[in-house]
Amino acid sequence: MSGADKADNATKKAKGKLKEAAGKTVGNERLTAEGEADQVAADAKQAGEKIKDVFKD
Repeated sequence: MSGADKADNATKKAKGKLKEAAGKTVGNERLTAEGEADQVAADAKQAGEKIKDVFKD
């Protein structure tokens, strides 16, 4: 996995955590759900990149 991909995934996950926290703070369920979804998407993308790395070698 390239460094740029790692950085993008980490950024997306961090943004998801911020959205989730903000949503919980203000009581906005939609924002909380979006934050959780962003985190799951970042984790899934990172897992896919790791699988590609395994088969790349």
